[in-house]
Amino acid sequence: MAWKDNLLKSINDPNLIKFKDDKVVIIEDLYPKSECHYLVIPYEDILNIQSLQRQHLSTLYYMDELARNFAYNFKGKNMWLGYHAKPSMNRLHLHLISDDFNGQGLKHKKHYNSFTTPFFIASSKVIHDVKQFGRVLLPSDSECDIYLKTALKCHKCKYNPINMPTLKLHLLTHL
Repeated sequence: MAWKDNLLKSINDPNLIKFKDDKVVIIEDLYPKSECHYLVIPYEDILNIQSLQRQHLSTLYYMDELARNFAYNFKGKNMWLGYHAKPSMNRLHLHLISDDFNGQGLKHKKHYNSFTTPFFIASSKVIHDVKQFGRVLLPSDSECDIYLKTALKCHKCKYNPINMPTLKLHLLTHL
């Protein structure tokens, strides 16, 4: 099994599972980018965000609602729900992530930028696009590359750190 397919193993790992039913599983992200970072993964075989069609709307609505309800477990945390425009892993997965970006897996600029630029697409926009257009309107590959390589900028203020260690120290001031 290729690395890109590891989510298929993770959805069966009892150490990672926080919730499951007959439609979806919620697991802890193996490389959390924030203090709270979970993935909502459907059992339905949907490769990725590019594969979405109108027939998947009920699954998308269900994933969104379940993630919002699960987020209530984290009172005091601002939780974001969304998808990466170009996911690195196969199998559709919705990120439920707190906006502190104080996770052990946050090591590179592309990790941070994948959540704080238009590379991260809100769950509500994904649902809207699929409902309206029958697919998700995604940024181009070149736009995605630009988003991931863009200069670091704090998502809570106007601070422009010179590197990731400086950003991580700065983000602690917002906790």
